[in-house]
Amino acid sequence: MKKLYYSNNVQKLRTENRLSQNQLAKEIGVCRRTISLIENNDQNVSLELAYRISAYFNLLIPDVFPPNKD
Repeated sequence: MKKLYYSNNVQKLRTENRLSQNQLAKEIGVCRRTISLIENNDQNVSLELAYRISAYFNLLIPDVFPPNKD
């Protein structure tokens, strides 16, 4: 079975909405470091957290965390 890899649009969405990492973190109930790690693809995102981030931006999870085409 081929392993799936995902990219993320969190930093793009955050900057387009003029949010700091601190602001987004506070809104979704995590620490700023978590946002930084996600944006740098250094942390796996749970389904619950992916949902909270997506819901905050009023988007579907695949819009925020699209699968890589490789």
